[in-house]
Amino acid sequence: MKIHLIAIGGAIMHNLAMELHDNGHTVTGSDDAIYDPALSRLAEKGILPTEFGWHPERITNDLDLVILGMHARIDNPELLKAQEIGVKLMSFPEFMYDHARDKKRVVIAGSHGKTTTTSMVLHLLKSAGREVDFLVGAQLEGFGNMVKLSDAPIAVFEGDEYTASPLDLRPKFMHYKPDISVITGIAWDHVNIFDTHEKYMYQFELLIQDTLERGKLIYYENDQDLAHLANHYQGIKQAYEAFDNKVSGSGSELIFDGHSYPVQFFGQHNFENVKAAYYVVKELGLTDEEFIAGVKTMPGPARRLEVIRSLESHTTYFDFAHAPSKVNATVKAVRERHPDKKLIAILELHTFSSLDKKFIPQYAHTLDPADEAYIFYNPETAKSKRMEIAEPEFLIHAFERDDIKVIQEKDALEQLLLNVPSNETVLLIMTSGNFGGLDVRMMFK
Repeated sequence: MKIHLIAIGGAIMHNLAMELHDNGHTVTGSDDAIYDPALSRLAEKGILPTEFGWHPERITNDLDLVILGMHARIDNPELLKAQEIGVKLMSFPEFMYDHARDKKRVVIAGSHGKTTTTSMVLHLLKSAGREVDFLVGAQLEGFGNMVKLSDAPIAVFEGDEYTASPLDLRPKFMHYKPDISVITGIAWDHVNIFDTHEKYMYQFELLIQDTLERGKLIYYENDQDLAHLANHYQGIKQAYEAFDNKVSGSGSELIFDGHSYPVQFFGQHNFENVKAAYYVVKELGLTDEEFIAGVKTMPGPARRLEVIRSLESHTTYFDFAHAPSKVNATVKAVRERHPDKKLIAILELHTFSSLDKKFIPQYAHTLDPADEAYIFYNPETAKSKRMEIAEPEFLIHAFERDDIKVIQEKDALEQLLLNVPSNETVLLIMTSGNFGGLDVRMMFK
């Protein structure tokens, strides 16, 4: 097939483009800007657009399909041309369902933990020798692209609640028609789309209704809002909480059927995630023995609590955390793992939600387990997103921690990082942004 992707530079879209190319399709695409790693990866495959921008002349009747990315605008010139000439047009969630309609479909959703839980399910299936297609929001070790398209009998999709495309404001996960759904928890996010907690909750209510019409719902029972929604509907359901676990001298151990097994991840939230993964793979036919074999070799979650510096008396973690629930779970996990060391936590506020003055109070007390806490808040980021700038005093009040320090300049952050003591300390860096262009990873190599 000849397939063109509008907004090819997105995280999922460029991986989908590469997978389609690897499967023998002729792939083209457009975007107004493309950055690494997408830039280099598309160039390596020979499918990087020759020039950036939108070019309606690329949309012709010779195309078999146009796939529309979520970051394109409704007035995108290529989209308008595709509509005008009637070429087949699909959002990427629509395309993924169309590919997987005859497979056993698993959707893993939630405001936090969905990427980690998806990666855990995929590792367990791979460890047990099961073939599986997937869509996941992070690059996973040993899995190639973030999208896999094959003739495998199972498809596992990370289910995003964000809108599917400019033409379709339904959540992406409403396209997948799951046989099994996991919801890890609900904590208000994406306030630029869902301006109230109730509207955000409703998206997950739709997924619960849809799942229980045909399949099984697996949900975290200690989330009161989620449990209330799940209990409102009849159907096949499985509530879960964390596996029993303990911190040992060398790491963490998962307790299963009275036995302890060393694992490479830590934090109570990850023992919740792996419990959800356990129920999924049991539904897919894995035995307890296969689960244990897989969990013992399971790597730490991608982009989650990545160790970027390790000394005898100091560890630096880099974590892709931004929503309040994620920040809260991450700081607690590191505090639990290093109870006797000084914990220094740095959080960048970068997303639309985290820059929204109405939403920022949701972060209250999330950094409390840290001995020292810093917020990196670049007013230029807020300005570029046409958002009201939050003053340092407002941020300190919103986090409800008087000793929290606010950093607004990249140079000041760099000096702080360079002067972090390396004796009996742990440094936790959390962001979904880029700290104003400061390459934090390179600083610790």
